[in-house]
Amino acid sequence: MKNINFTQIISALVILLTVNACSEDFLDQTNPNNISTDIFWKDLNDLDLGLNGLYKGWSNANNIKLVDELLRSDLAWGSGFQRPTNSNVFYQQTFNNAALELNQKWAENYKTIFRANQVIEATQNLQGTFDNDEDRDAANLILAQARLLRGYLYFNLYNNYNGGNIPIFDEVPVDEAEFYEPVQDAAVVKAFYMEDLKFAEQNLPLKWEGKDLGRVTAGAAVALIGQTHLYAGEFDQAAIYFKSLINDFGYSLTPNIGSNFTTMDEFNSESILEVSYSMDYKNELGPWDSRDVANTGSYNKKLTGVGGWFNAVAANWLILEYRNDPLDYSDDRNKVIDEDGNEKFRKFSLRTSWSVALVDDPDLGYYGFDTPGQAALFNVNLTAFWRKHTNWDLGAENEDIISPGKVRSAINERLIRLAEIYLQYAECMIELGDVDEAMLYINKVRHRSALQLLGPNGSGEFPSADHDNIMYTAQSLMDHLRFKEYPLELSAEGDGNRNIDLRRWGVKKSRFEELAQRRYAADPFEVTMPDGTKVTRWGSIVKELPAGDPLVNPNWNEFQEASQNYIESEHAYWPMPNSELITNPDLYK
Repeated sequence: MKNINFTQIISALVILLTVNACSEDFLDQTNPNNISTDIFWKDLNDLDLGLNGLYKGWSNANNIKLVDELLRSDLAWGSGFQRPTNSNVFYQQTFNNAALELNQKWAENYKTIFRANQVIEATQNLQGTFDNDEDRDAANLILAQARLLRGYLYFNLYNNYNGGNIPIFDEVPVDEAEFYEPVQDAAVVKAFYMEDLKFAEQNLPLKWEGKDLGRVTAGAAVALIGQTHLYAGEFDQAAIYFKSLINDFGYSLTPNIGSNFTTMDEFNSESILEVSYSMDYKNELGPWDSRDVANTGSYNKKLTGVGGWFNAVAANWLILEYRNDPLDYSDDRNKVIDEDGNEKFRKFSLRTSWSVALVDDPDLGYYGFDTPGQAALFNVNLTAFWRKHTNWDLGAENEDIISPGKVRSAINERLIRLAEIYLQYAECMIELGDVDEAMLYINKVRHRSALQLLGPNGSGEFPSADHDNIMYTAQSLMDHLRFKEYPLELSAEGDGNRNIDLRRWGVKKSRFEELAQRRYAADPFEVTMPDGTKVTRWGSIVKELPAGDPLVNPNWNEFQEASQNYIESEHAYWPMPNSELITNPDLYK
């Protein structure tokens, strides 16, 4: 053995090296220190990690851009400055495809779709490798969640951009050319995302428990399918999905409408699609860090009346509707005890008090003060602030105290809740000629907040409640639904659906023109501070006046620019972003 021919060994090595040199893969070696799609997706644990990354991407507030969507609608005024100064291009309806916010929303939606496609593709590739039903079922649940989230993102893009004509990415790009997809016809886009939603409907559970609470459910898929039919004017189909959601999925209205707006009662019985946030982790990260599991979308700072930025406040017409939301005086929930121990009725409805902060609301505190007028100045021509999305209920702890130097919030975003489905089902019923059924569900929503009900005295599900004693026609009930019930119940919520509603009703231009004709002034209000001193909140109670009244304050005029600048073909949808036009050579191939 020790006398092996050395020449033979050298010859063998030369042959081996020659063979390897001829192989195309000899120099292509995988770096074991780099994670790639070829080596990462191996088992259920990897799929679950990918799904967690998808949920994280979905939670990015840029997917919705709620405040910018508000400013495009009839619900809000906002600029970050005192009235009448306003240069916001969305409020003025002068935006174009270069606007930063619409480019950010587009990019974030497609980035999250990229994450969804990774999970979908990996799950499909691994499905044949599982050797037991438990693992196969777990993988199918992961696939269904990823497809629901991808379906929602395309639902969002379809309803908000370029008339629904957008690119479709249904797999993970590998080569450079695969990153450039052409625009697809809106009908193709809708059919694509509807397939995702139908798969999710059939494969997701009705609810999750324990640590899985907050994952998407079959109910969310059914709601999105129903809304797709509603937005297309397919009221009979939408009604089927909405009624199933109402009857078969175990949802119920929360006793208190306020359970849907703050960190109180998250993932409650009314919630159908909800984005989860927490401030218990990642506090070491810098502000705006995308890895944060809190909401860094700054809704809290943009909407709050304490240390806020005044980016969006309720429009004057909406404030007046909130101030005049009528109470059911037969309902004991509208009785309160005043500071002298005497029983009295609430000044404003429960729905109003939990939705907005008004300077003269004596019945619901604000940031640890007895009244909003004690906590907020109301002195910059702003007469109401949304309570929704803000931490007003946590006592004196405003957003700056909770997370110093950061813009973070732990308030979950309820994208779809049962009250919205009740009202959308009611809209379907009006369109289908069943006014009584429509009124039944509108009154369910109103009764939850102890509001005066619609219809003749003694009628309906709650005959002993106060009614407005009006005989509604299909048209008058639809007008009420569009311009009172929807906005009062759902303002500053969802995913921009007020713009979708105004567009599909064909009234957005005329709505701006009608609101631009209204004239306002505001009265001062004297506030007694906790120490007994009196302060005046100047111009803090808005009132509407006839045109030509000498008391009209032109600083309160609203929607003047919108009424002139809004062009249906340019502003009904977000346009195709210029970032996509510049970078995608195949967009209109």
